[in-house]
Amino acid sequence: MNDLERVIEAWDQADPAAIHPSRGVSEAAYRESGQAQAELLATILPAGCRVVDFGCGDGRVAVPLRALGYDVVGADSSDKMLTRLRKSDAKIETVQSNGIDLAGELGRKVDAVVCLAVLIHHSYASATEIIAGLRAAVRVNGLLVLDWPVSDDPVEGSTWISVTTWTRALQDDVCRQVGLKRVDSDLPWPVFRAVKAGG
Repeated sequence: MNDLERVIEAWDQADPAAIHPSRGVSEAAYRESGQAQAELLATILPAGCRVVDFGCGDGRVAVPLRALGYDVVGADSSDKMLTRLRKSDAKIETVQSNGIDLAGELGRKVDAVVCLAVLIHHSYASATEIIAGLRAAVRVNGLLVLDWPVSDDPVEGSTWISVTTWTRALQDDVCRQVGLKRVDSDLPWPVFRAVKAGG
């Protein structure tokens, strides 16, 4: 079993009560955190655009994004998580994907992809593959919001629950390879515009 498969299996087996720190406070705090993050995303996503929440879990951010008027697709590697999402919002479109195959699973390009609290759980190699897959799903000039932390002392996590951090230079190299250009924003996560690879 490779790193990507290990993370996916662990996520699929995760206790719903343990999938986000705010759930330790209360279910209301968990839902409020998703609403707050959706509202932040709405400051940069074009109104009503087609956006994929990759690694959507049970819809903490996807459901409030849809309520804000976005055409949301909830994408996750775990069918169990997608089933929980559909219980929260039966009308939301869902697709099962490991990220690498997202473009093929969607069948057409989208305006934006949001990926929060996913890349931090993957090795450099797996995260690079996922980012390339997410980029392939987005039209040129579309946006990607990636929870992709930089550190002066980067570390590659050793378990699915540990956090992988990157150097800015390594991120910039991945961006050149797959076709991403960093965008200035006030969001707590890096924002990228989809461009032609190698540019």
